[in-house]
Amino acid sequence: MADPSPPNQIVIFGASGDLTRRKLIPALAALEGRELDEADFSVLGVARREKSDESFRAELAIDVPEELRPAYHRLAPRIHYQAADASDVDSMRALGARLDELPGGPDAGRLFYLSLKPDLFGPTVEALAECGLLAMREQETQSWRRVVIEKPFGRDLESARALNEHLHRWLREDQIYRIDHYLGKETVQNLLGLRFHNAIFEPLWNRHHVELVQITVAEDIGVERGRGGYYDDTGALRDMLQNHMLQVLSLVAMEPPASLAPEAVRSQKVELLRALRCADPQHVDEISVRARYGAGANGEAAYVDEEGVAFGSQTETFIAVRAEIDNWRWSGVPFLLRHGKRMAKRFTEVQVQFRTPPIQLFNRPDGLSADEYHRRLREGSLCEIRPNVLTVSLQPREAIRLSFGVKQPGASMVMAPAALDFDYREHFGKAPADAYERLLLDALHGDQTLFLRGDEIEASWRYADEVLEGWQGGPAPPLLEYPAGSWGPSEADALFHGCEGGWSRG
Repeated sequence: MADPSPPNQIVIFGASGDLTRRKLIPALAALEGRELDEADFSVLGVARREKSDESFRAELAIDVPEELRPAYHRLAPRIHYQAADASDVDSMRALGARLDELPGGPDAGRLFYLSLKPDLFGPTVEALAECGLLAMREQETQSWRRVVIEKPFGRDLESARALNEHLHRWLREDQIYRIDHYLGKETVQNLLGLRFHNAIFEPLWNRHHVELVQITVAEDIGVERGRGGYYDDTGALRDMLQNHMLQVLSLVAMEPPASLAPEAVRSQKVELLRALRCADPQHVDEISVRARYGAGANGEAAYVDEEGVAFGSQTETFIAVRAEIDNWRWSGVPFLLRHGKRMAKRFTEVQVQFRTPPIQLFNRPDGLSADEYHRRLREGSLCEIRPNVLTVSLQPREAIRLSFGVKQPGASMVMAPAALDFDYREHFGKAPADAYERLLLDALHGDQTLFLRGDEIEASWRYADEVLEGWQGGPAPPLLEYPAGSWGPSEADALFHGCEGGWSRG
């Protein structure tokens, strides 16, 4: 009988931060006893300030949700703390000695989670490597060493490449887990199942049947909790479109993988991102709109008046882009991406809008002859409602909705809208697990499917950089303003052409 594997060690750098308290520890508590047994792992929090294990546990307990408190109390004895600074060799060596003392010792698998400022990613990995804490044999299944890196991964293509090169001096690609928490959402993962498991969708998932796709990430909050300084140096394009939104787009539009093996899925995502048509900087004003929120009717502060925002700031809090993909499946189909803060409603969704039938038989306006009706349809002055739209809601509701037309009761052939609706909570009797639960579990198991590969990051930045370059020169689109609590600038509506419709309102 084989000896049982030693317990793993989860080492969280930046353990005093908000992410550790609000997401990582609650996720580990939720996994406690359900997906992970007591003997599976211990946790070591790392930050610069000195504190005891007991005080660290007490700090973490404050933010644990009520329903997770029993699980947290079981987990707490296995949570430890070590003060360390990546720039101090002695403290990093002390960290290594502390890990050797924890259950599993040097034979434990170690997951280093870097919940740090981006400029500390490289130096921390280098310090760990120089202290011998990252060395492992290829294909190691027991004493493995993995590093999870939070976003932002660079602020442009050049810095992303530099960070990749720095990490690759010390780590193999299969040891690097670049995390995007959107990919841990159950409904985002279900995009693959929806497409490739259901024969009613996959044959239609192409330019012949899809008129357009729109992806919206709308937030009703601004830059509260002191985030103004960070956000003002980032903006909506870097903060949301370059990572979360392009990741969702890649899952919506990628080609079928040969299998669900991590590299098969990730390779198809990379190919899709490389097929994104880069914006010509001289014409970026034709395919993008940028704006920031002004004061709201209910007393909301304007972005420029938020704490930490620099005087004369030109940072956008809203972006809308009309993107195109140059490949066989999607050529000519627009992908409309929109993100904004301080909007009228919080929701994230994908809408796949199918083309109308070739001949319009129903709902002809009264008083129009057949010839006039068809002439106006051809020229685009009369727009028929698109009856078939597939909506995948990612938050706050996780659901799938398919609209279609049915005949109204009565003598006339008048079609009315109807819908098929699926809700995760209603169907399964519980809310989907938090994204960090799935991602932490996958990282512990060595499954990189939902983590980003180095070339995937670079492909995303290639597209984002072209838009940024256009904004910084040439006929750049003006920085518009929209009232806080509204649906954003009306100019974004012009990204829809002809009878394509308009932005979803959730």
